[in-house]
Amino acid sequence: MSGGFENFGVRSDLADDMLLECGICWTRYDPAEGDGVAQIPPGTPFAALPDDWHCPNCDAPKAKFMVVEP
Repeated sequence: MSGGFENFGVRSDLADDMLLECGICWTRYDPAEGDGVAQIPPGTPFAALPDDWHCPNCDAPKAKFMVVEP
């Protein structure tokens, strides 16, 4: 039986300007602002963040972030 969680994780088809929000502490990642804590420059889309990037507030992994609907 195939399956498991190997296909779960961060979507790579997100628009470059998409806002995402941590599902644990509700901290938002805005690509226009980047992440000063992790020295991510403004203009960096969520999909381009390093694999080991995490929420600057609660340390949650990228997979815990959800798209913020407009």
